[in-house]
Amino acid sequence: MVALGGLTAVVGSVVDGQTAAADEARVAGTFDDGLRPTEQTGPNRVQVRFGDGRLTTVERELRILTPTGVRSEIEVGGLVYTSGSARTAFVGGAVVRGQPENSWLVREPPVTVTRDNSTLVVGAAAVNESGATVSGSGGVTAHLRTNVTHTHTRFPTTNYRVAVETATPAPLARHFRSIGGRTTVTDIDGDGVPSVVFSVDGQQAVHLVVHAMHVEVAGG
Repeated sequence: MVALGGLTAVVGSVVDGQTAAADEARVAGTFDDGLRPTEQTGPNRVQVRFGDGRLTTVERELRILTPTGVRSEIEVGGLVYTSGSARTAFVGGAVVRGQPENSWLVREPPVTVTRDNSTLVVGAAAVNESGATVSGSGGVTAHLRTNVTHTHTRFPTTNYRVAVETATPAPLARHFRSIGGRTTVTDIDGDGVPSVVFSVDGQQAVHLVVHAMHVEVAGG
């Protein structure tokens, strides 16, 4: 016979887990629909709603590497929502759901390679905000204001690798391999956050497009 208190605890745990999963999906959908810096220019407002949890900015880098070192380093930052085991992240233009050991892409990073491997097009969506957090319970709304600008730089042909820093490297690595690349995972700067390093055969020219979002985060 199951004690009533134990049964109540089990039911409560199941309900909490379902609520967290729903919040995770809702935030991922908001990131995917509202934060599209590769398609947007100028001001925009996005409301991120969740029942319980925490939305915070994080420090992340995207690097363009050559055989002699770092050709370019962009502070892309990121936005991460967490509530218990629920997690959703926006980093570099990609949207990822799940914890590092079990995560998947909702939207791929804006990094592509031409069919003949002659050109890499690297989009870098930069949050341009740090140290911001909105948290609470019982219904929370985080207000994001963005003002997107774009800069384009072309780098001459050589052997390039693209390194995207992320706490969830597995889904990004799978994506890069699916478009014909090779990947490794390494902690480039020793800060405890790994980077997925992506490369393709031969030499390429690189078109780097930085989508500066100038995000401002505020609570409701």
